Amino acid sequence: MAQSQDRGSKQPQNQRIRRRGKNQTENSGVDKQPAEKKAVRKLVRETDKASKVVSKAEKHAASAEEKALKAEKRAVSAEKKALLRADTFTNAPKVARDTLTREERQVIAKHEQEEQEEAKKLTEASAHGPIGRWWRKMQSSQDKVSLGMAIVALGVVYGDIGTSPLYTSQTFIAGQGGFGNIDRPAILGLLSLVFWSITLITTVKYVLVAMRIDNKGEGGIFALFSLIRHHGKWLVIPAMLGGAAFLADSVLTPAVSISSAVEGLKTIPLFEPVFRENSSLTLVITVVIIVILFCVQSRGTERIGKVFGSVVMVWFAFLAFTGIVNISGDWSIFEAINPVYGIEFLFSKHNLAGLAIMGTVFLSTTGAEALYSDMGHVGRGNIYFTWPFIFVALVFNYFGQGAWMLRNQGNTALGNVNPFFEMMNPNVRYVGVILSVAAGVIASQALITGAFTMVSEATGLNWMPHLQVRYPARTRGQLYIPVVNVVLCVATLSVLALFKDSEHISAAYGLALTVTMITTTVLLTVYIWYKHHRVLAGIFFVVFIAIQTLFFVASMAKFLHGGWFTMLLTAMILLIMITWNDGTKIERSQRRHMKPRDFKPALAKLHDDFRIPYFADNIVYLTSDWEMRRLDTDIFFSIFADHPKRARAWWAVSVVTTDEPFTREYSVENFGTDYIFRVRIRLGFKVSQSIPAYIHQVMHDLSASGELPEQKSVYPKVDADPDIGTVRYVLVHKALMPESKLTAREALSLKMKYAIRHVAGSPVKWFGLAPYNPVAEVQPLFVSTRRPPRLKRVSLRASTGKRRVESKDSRTDTAMKNKRANPALPPKPPSV
Repeated sequence: MAQSQDRGSKQPQNQRIRRRGKNQTENSGVDKQPAEKKAVRKLVRETDKASKVVSKAEKHAASAEEKALKAEKRAVSAEKKALLRADTFTNAPKVARDTLTREERQVIAKHEQEEQEEAKKLTEASAHGPIGRWWRKMQSSQDKVSLGMAIVALGVVYGDIGTSPLYTSQTFIAGQGGFGNIDRPAILGLLSLVFWSITLITTVKYVLVAMRIDNKGEGGIFALFSLIRHHGKWLVIPAMLGGAAFLADSVLTPAVSISSAVEGLKTIPLFEPVFRENSSLTLVITVVIIVILFCVQSRGTERIGKVFGSVVMVWFAFLAFTGIVNISGDWSIFEAINPVYGIEFLFSKHNLAGLAIMGTVFLSTTGAEALYSDMGHVGRGNIYFTWPFIFVALVFNYFGQGAWMLRNQGNTALGNVNPFFEMMNPNVRYVGVILSVAAGVIASQALITGAFTMVSEATGLNWMPHLQVRYPARTRGQLYIPVVNVVLCVATLSVLALFKDSEHISAAYGLALTVTMITTTVLLTVYIWYKHHRVLAGIFFVVFIAIQTLFFVASMAKFLHGGWFTMLLTAMILLIMITWNDGTKIERSQRRHMKPRDFKPALAKLHDDFRIPYFADNIVYLTSDWEMRRLDTDIFFSIFADHPKRARAWWAVSVVTTDEPFTREYSVENFGTDYIFRVRIRLGFKVSQSIPAYIHQVMHDLSASGELPEQKSVYPKVDADPDIGTVRYVLVHKALMPESKLTAREALSLKMKYAIRHVAGSPVKWFGLAPYNPVAEVQPLFVSTRRPPRLKRVSLRASTGKRRVESKDSRTDTAMKNKRANPALPPKPPSV
C-alpha cells in the first residue's frame, strides 16, 4: 500500500511535470515569435543604421571626390588663367559680330538716300519735255554731273593747266632775247600758237576724243592700253614708254609750279629787301610747301579736292578778270585767233628762238594728260561740265598778257619780266601771288593723283610691284599709295636741290610729257582704227602726230639744259616696268597647279603620320591664285620641303579686292577633308585687310559647323585666341637657280625683279602679319635647266705617308701618250 501510495503520488507528480513542460513548451512557442521579430527588427535597424553609415560614408566620399574635382577644376582653371593671362597684353585684333561698322552703315544709308533723292529729281525733270528726258538720260550715264564733284574736278584735274600762264609768256620773252625784241607780230604769233595748241591738243584730242574712250570709268594711257592690247604685242612699247614719261614729268610739276609761284613774292615791293638779303628764301618756302602737300595726301583727294576746288574756281575767275582788265576794250588782240599769225611767226626770221618756240608753246598744254588720267577720280561728266569755264578763263588771261605786252613793246628797260605779275596793279599783285601759290600747290596735286592712278594701273598690268593701296574716299578711283607718295616727295625735293629755281626747272620741263602725248596718240589711233573708223583714225593720227612731233623736236633743245634729267627718270621707270614684266612672264611660265587627286594622298598620309611632330596646328599660306579647286605647287612643295610641315589643318588663302567699298565675304573649299582648306576672302576696297582676324573668324565658323575638328590652345599666344590652335603664316618667294637655262637678259630681269620687290615691301606688312612672326621661304624657280656634265670619280691612294689622287683613266691616257711619243720604249708601269 505504501508502494501503491508512492506510485499514486508519483503519477500525478509526473503528469504535473509533463503538463508543466507542455505548458512551458507552449508558452515558449508563444514567446519565441516576438523574439524573432525583435531580432529581425533589430537586424533591420542595424542594417539600416549600417546602410546609413555606408550611405553617409559614400556621401562623404562623393562629396570629397566632388570637392577634389572642383578643386582640380579650379586649379586647372587657375592654371589656364595664369597661362593665358599674357593674352590680355596682346590686344590682338578680333572681328565684330556685324559685317558693317556703324560709320559704314551711315555712309551707305546716306549714299542710298542721295541716290533716291537724285532719282526723284530725275523723275521730276523727265516730266519737263525733251530737255528733261535728255537730262535724266545723261545723269544715268557716265556723263553724270554733280555740283560737289564738279568742284572736286576743278581742284584735282585743272591745277596743272591752270598754272601755265605763270611761266609761258616769261619763257617766251627769255627765248626771244628780252622784252626789247618783242613786237606785235611776235605777240600775235605767240597768242595764235597758244590758242590753237590748247584748242587742238587739250579740247579736241583729250576732252572730245580721249575722254570718250575709258576703261570702266578710268582714263590714262594704261587704261587705254588695257582696252587694245589684244590687237598686238607691240602696243606694250608705246604704253610703257608713255607711262614712264608721265611719271617722270610728275616729279617736275610740283617743283616748277610751286617755285614759280613763290618767286612771285619777289615782285612785291614790301618783300623785295627780304629776298635780296636771303637769296635761298624762295627755295626754303617751296620745300616747306611741297613737304606739307605730300603729307596731306593720305587724307584723300575728295577732302582735298573740295577745298582746292573752291580755290581753283576763284583762281580761274581771277585769271579771267585780270585778262579782261588788261584787254581794256582793245578787242583787236583777238586777231590772234587767226592761225595764219602763228604759222607766219613760226617760220619768220624775226623769231629768234626758231623752232624751239614750240617748246615754249607746249607749256600751255601741260596738264592735258593729267586731265585724262584723273577722269576716274571725278567722272567724265564733271570734266565736260567744267572745261568751258576753264578754257575761256585761260584764253582771256593769255590774251590779257598779250595786250599788256603790246602796250609795252619796245620798252628795253623791262628786260626778262614776267607779264603775268607785271600786268597787275601793285595792290592786286598781293592777291595774285597768294592765289598763284595756291594754284601751284593744286597743280602739283593734279599730277600726284594722276601718278597714283598710273601706278595702280601699272600694278594691275604686272608692270610694277604690288604696293599697299589705300582708299581714303568712298570712290575707288580716289586712291593713295604710300610708297609712291614718299618716292615722289623725295624726287621732287631732289629736283629743287639740283636746279634751285623755276627758270632752270622750266628748261627741263615738258620734254618727257611730249613723249607721253605721242604714245597716247598712237594708242588712240589703234583704238579708233579697230572700231572701224579707219578714215577718222588716219586723219587723227596724221594731224596730232605732226603737231606733237613738232613739240618733241622743239623740246629736245632743252635736253642739255635739264631735259636730260626727265629723260633719265623716264629710262629708270621704263627699266622697272620692263624688268617686272619680263620677270613675271618667266615666273608664270613655270607656275603649276595640282588637282585634288594629285595632292590629297600625300597630305592625308602626312596628316596621319604620328611619327612627325606638328609644325603648327594650322599652317596658313597666302597665295595670289584665287581659283578654289586646285593647289599651287609652291604650297605643296613648301609643306614637304626640308622637314615635312605636319599640321592639323593646312590653309591656302587668297584675298580679292572688290569694286564695292564695304564687301566682307569668304568662300571655303575643303576637298572632302577636315584638314585641307582653300579660302577666298573678298574685301571691299575701303576695308582694312586685317587678314589674321578674318582667318580666325573662318576657323571659328568651321569649328562651330563641325568642318574643322575642335582645337584648344593650352599656352598663351599673340592672337589671344585659346579656342584655336597655334597658327603659322608662311610666305613663299622665288629664287633663281644657277643651272636655269635663261639668257643673260632674262636672268638679269629676274634678279632685278627680286631686288625691286625687296625694296618695294612685302605682303607681311600689307596683310598685318608682322606681329605673328611669319615664315618667309625661298623656293627655286624651276625654269628649264641645262644639265651639268657628270662628275668623274677618282681613286684615293696613299704613298710614303702622302696622299695622291690619280684616276685610272688619266693614268691610262698618260701611258698611251708616252707610247705614241716613243713607241720603242716599253710602257712604264704606273707607280704605286
